[in-house]
Amino acid sequence: MASSSSSNNSVHMDPDVARRLFEEGATLVLLGVPQGAELGIDCKSWQVGPRFRGVKMIPPGLHFLHYCSVNPPSCGGEVGPKTGVFLTLKPKDIILANWDPKEEDLDFSASKNEEEVSRIRATLRELDPFLGPYPYEVMRKWVSLTDRISEEMASNLQPLSGRICAYSDVIPEVQLRHTKDRADQPRNDTACQSMREGLDRLPRMKPREGTELRFSVIPEKTYPPGATPAEITQCSLDLSYALETVLEKNHEQQPLNLLGELQFAFVCFLVGDVYEGFEHWKQLLALLCRSEDTMRKRKELYLGLIAVLYHQLGEIPPDFFVDIVSQSNFLTSTLQDFFQFASGPGVDGTLRKRAEKFKAHLTKKFRWDFDADLEDCAPVVVELPEGVTVD
Repeated sequence: MASSSSSNNSVHMDPDVARRLFEEGATLVLLGVPQGAELGIDCKSWQVGPRFRGVKMIPPGLHFLHYCSVNPPSCGGEVGPKTGVFLTLKPKDIILANWDPKEEDLDFSASKNEEEVSRIRATLRELDPFLGPYPYEVMRKWVSLTDRISEEMASNLQPLSGRICAYSDVIPEVQLRHTKDRADQPRNDTACQSMREGLDRLPRMKPREGTELRFSVIPEKTYPPGATPAEITQCSLDLSYALETVLEKNHEQQPLNLLGELQFAFVCFLVGDVYEGFEHWKQLLALLCRSEDTMRKRKELYLGLIAVLYHQLGEIPPDFFVDIVSQSNFLTSTLQDFFQFASGPGVDGTLRKRAEKFKAHLTKKFRWDFDADLEDCAPVVVELPEGVTVD
C-alpha cells in the first residue's frame, strides 16, 4: 500500500503489543480492489498498490472502513465519492469482501460463507505479505472520537443499506411515468424570470429508501402544545424542552447515548465526508449547549459533552472554522451560550469548574474571547502577550 495518509505520524509499536495484535487482531481480506483506489480504516487512508489484499492486526472493536474508486489514468484518473462501512470486529475475526467492478463497491457476501472464510483462514500465512498492518498510531485518536458509539448504536444510526456515502442517492418524490402526470408539472421550455421560479421548476427529490442516515429527529417546535406566548419565548431561549423530547424519544434508557450519536455524526463528516453528518452535529450541539434547565439536571451528560468536544475540536484544522463554521459564527456563539449557562446558578460545581477549564483551553487554542459582548456575533481574536505562543 502506498501511503496517502491523513496522519504522517509514525509510532514504534511495542513488540508485545505487535505480537498480541498479530495473534488476536482481526483481519480484513479485501480482494480485487483496483490499484490506485483510495482505501482507509478509521483515521488513516492509503492509495492501493498492486500487492494489496487487505488489512491485518486490527484491534477488536468498532472500526470505519472507507474507500473511493478511481478511474484509470487513461480515463482521467478521477477519484469517485467516498463510501464507508462501520464494522464491529471481534478477536481473530476474518471479514472477507470482493471488489465488484460494476458497482465500484466492496461485496461482503462472501463473509457469510463459512466454507470460504475457513479456506481464507487456512491460507492466512500465505496471504500475510499482501496484508497491510493496522495503522496503530491512529488508534488512540480513533478511540477518543468513538468511545461512546456501541455496536448497536452504529447499527441503528447507519443507513439500512449498511453503506455511508459521501453523496446523496436521491430520486424524484413524484415518479412522472405517464404523459398526463408530466402535464401538471411546471414547464421548462421558457426562460425563468427569477431564481425562485427556477428552483420551483426543479423536481423535488428525496433520498432513495434505505440510503439515509437514521439520526434522531430534532423537533421543529421547541415548545409544548398549547404553550402560552411567554412559554414559547422561554422555550426559544432555553431549549431544554426540545432536548428532553429528543432524549425521551430516542435515548430514554441511556441518555448519555446522545453523546454517541454526536460522535457518530462527527465521524461521518470528518472521515466519511458526509455533509449531512456535519449538519446533524451542529443541530445536536446547539440543542445541548442552549438547554439551561437540562444542564442543571443532567450533570453527567454535560461532563461527557465537554470530553467529547475536547477530542473533536482537537481534530479540526485551525482554518476550518473560518472556511465553514464562522460564515454564521455557529460554533463561537453556541459555545458562548454554553459557557454562560454553565456559570449560572444551580449548576453542579464540578461541571462549572470543568467548563471553565474547557473555556480557557479553547481561548488559548483558537484565540477566541467567549466573554465578549453577547450581541456581537463576530468571533473575537485575543491578542496574546509578546512571547506567549499557542499550542
